[in-house]
Order: sequence, then structure tokens, then C-alpha cells
Amino acid sequence: QVQLVESGGGSVQAGDSLRLSCAASGDTISTYAVGWFRQAPGKERECVGVIGWNGRITNYTDSVKGRFTISRDTGKNTIYLHMNSLKPEDTAVYTCAADLSGSAARYYDDYDYYGQGTQVTVSS
Repeated sequence: QVQLVESGGGSVQAGDSLRLSCAASGDTISTYAVGWFRQAPGKERECVGVIGWNGRITNYTDSVKGRFTISRDTGKNTIYLHMNSLKPEDTAVYTCAADLSGSAARYYDDYDYYGQGTQVTVSS
């Protein structure tokens, strides 16, 4: 059983940066694929990107390419979502999820474990 806890969300101005953390416990997170998802009010949840078990990063949302990236600290058993040049349209609840199969799945329901989510609000 893996527990995931996100942190690092908050309210920022457009152009600012944030780093979200997804701290895992119960197992070694480097053997999983971990995806970051976001859901804005009234919109469908979308996959921002995934880091596979091999460290390969797959970005699924065109709007964040060049601005967001994912990294992993195996010593801290934590996955990060680095968000730069934030825009008001990035406002959403961000959730990390872990996939036992290690594949870079795009769909939320394909994952096995989920965090509780953290709110990111970007004002113009």
C-alpha cells in the first residue's frame, strides 16, 4: 500500500513559479510511474505529465510544455512538479497518482494510488 501526500500549492501571481511535492510512503516510489493530474472548476481532469519507473518523462498537456517539468528524488521518495511562468489558466487542483505497472499512463483511472490534491491558484 502506497500513501501519497502532495504539498506546495498556494496562491501566486502570473509569471511566478511553484514546486509541488508528492511524498510517498509505504513503498519505493522509483519503481512506479507517477503522474501529475489537474482539474480546474468545470473542466475535465487532465494529465499534466508522467515520470516513468525508468525516469523518462512524458508530457501530455501541450499548454505546459516548456514551463512544467517533473523530477524525482529517490532518497526522499518524492516526486516533484516544477511549474514556471504560471498563468491564470493553470489554476486547478493538482493531484499525483502512482501506477504499479510503471507505464506512463495518461488516464487517471489507470493508476493505483492517489494523493489528496493541492490547490494552485494563479491570479493575473
